[in-house]
Amino acid sequence: MISESKIFKNEEILSSEYLPEMLPHRENQIKELANKLLPAAKGRKPQSTFLFGPPGVGKTAVVKYVFREFEEYSGIKAIYINCWDYRTAVAVLSKIVIDLGTFVQRRSMSKDEIIEKLKETCSKTRKGLIVCLDEVDQIEKEALYDLLRINQYIENPIGIVFISNNPFVFAEAEPRIRSSLSVEEIKFKAYSLEEMKSILKERAKLAFSGVEEGVVLLAANCAIQKGGDVRVGLDCLQKSGRIAEQENSDKVKVEHIKKILSQVKPAKPEILKEKIDDTEKIILEIVREKRYWLSGELYQSYCERFEKPVSERLFRDFVNHLAEINLIKIRERKRGIKGRMRVISR
Repeated sequence: MISESKIFKNEEILSSEYLPEMLPHRENQIKELANKLLPAAKGRKPQSTFLFGPPGVGKTAVVKYVFREFEEYSGIKAIYINCWDYRTAVAVLSKIVIDLGTFVQRRSMSKDEIIEKLKETCSKTRKGLIVCLDEVDQIEKEALYDLLRINQYIENPIGIVFISNNPFVFAEAEPRIRSSLSVEEIKFKAYSLEEMKSILKERAKLAFSGVEEGVVLLAANCAIQKGGDVRVGLDCLQKSGRIAEQENSDKVKVEHIKKILSQVKPAKPEILKEKIDDTEKIILEIVREKRYWLSGELYQSYCERFEKPVSERLFRDFVNHLAEINLIKIRERKRGIKGRMRVISR
C-alpha cells in the first residue's frame, strides 16, 4: 500500500513543465506579449513577436501563460510547437491542422495536401490563430519560410511567436526569409538572486509540507551559480525533498539540500551546445584550443579558417551570446591609455 508523503504536498509543482497561476517578475513581458497579440481577438492581424534570452528565464512559461489566458477569454486559437519535435514543414503544418481539430496522416500526405486541409479548416472556424515556434533555431529553413507565408493561404488573422536562446537566430537567414520577417522583440534578462529566491520560495510553499529556513536560499544560490536557470533551482528542491522523504524527515532541511548540491548540474549544457548557431559552434571549438584569447586574435584565427567569414561586428555578437549562455567567459582588462581589451576563455 502506498502511503501519503509526509514531505510532498504536490511534487508536480517542482516540475519545469508546471505552469503556475502567476508568473512573478515577468509581468511586464506578459503584458507586452498580450498587447502584441490582442488584435487577433478583434479580427485583425496580430504582431508577430520574437522572445529571446538565456535558458530558464521564463520565455516559454510566458508564452504558455498568455496562450492559456487568450484561449480561455478571447476565442483565439493558440498553438504551441517545440521545433525540436516538429522540424519540417509537413510536421509543423500537420501539428497546426490537428490542433485545429482536423485529422491528417502526416506520413501519407504531401505538404500541399496539408495546406489544403489547413485552408478548409480555417475557413470553417474563422478564428484568429497564433502559433508559437519554440526553439525556432531547430526548424528547417523551408518550414520557416512556409510558416511566414501562411497568411497567403488563409484569411484568418495569424500571428507567429518565435522563441530562442539565441538573439541572432535570424541574422544569417536567407534573404527570402528575412524579407518575410516582420517581428518585434521582447528581451528576457536573467533573474537576480532575490527574484530567483522569491520564485523558488513560492514553489516550495506549494510543493512541500514544511521547509526549513535556508533551503530556498541555497537552491537559489545554486541556480544563479549554474547559469541563472530556474530549472536548476527546482531540481535542487526536488532532489532535497526526496532525500528528506527517504530519511523520514518531517520537513526539508538545510542538511538535505547540502547533500545534493554537488549532484546538481547546469541545465542541459550539452543540449545547449547542440542548439547554438553553426558559426557559434565553430567559435566554441576555436576558444577551446588554448587557455584564453584576446578578442582580435580570436576573430583573426576564425577568419583564417574560412573563405567567407562573418563580419567582425556579427562575430562579436555571436561571442557575446556564447558568454550569455555560459558556454564561454569574457573578461575586460585594462590596456594602458588605449582603454580596455576583451579576454575570452572557456
